[in-house]
Amino acid sequence: MHDLILRGGTLHDGFGSPGRTADVAVAVGRVTATGRDLGRAARVVDVRGGRA
Repeated sequence: MHDLILRGGTLHDGFGSPGRTADVAVAVGRVTATGRDLGRAARVVDVRGGRA
């Protein structure tokens, strides 16, 4: 189980590719997975629609 999942955000790869919608899983302060259907987490935050 992950500590945190950020659900539905825009993920950028840092190489100039267009962003894509994905979930990001975090455990022990590190990103452990990206994609969809990442399993369970102690906390889930819906980040859809946010802009930095």
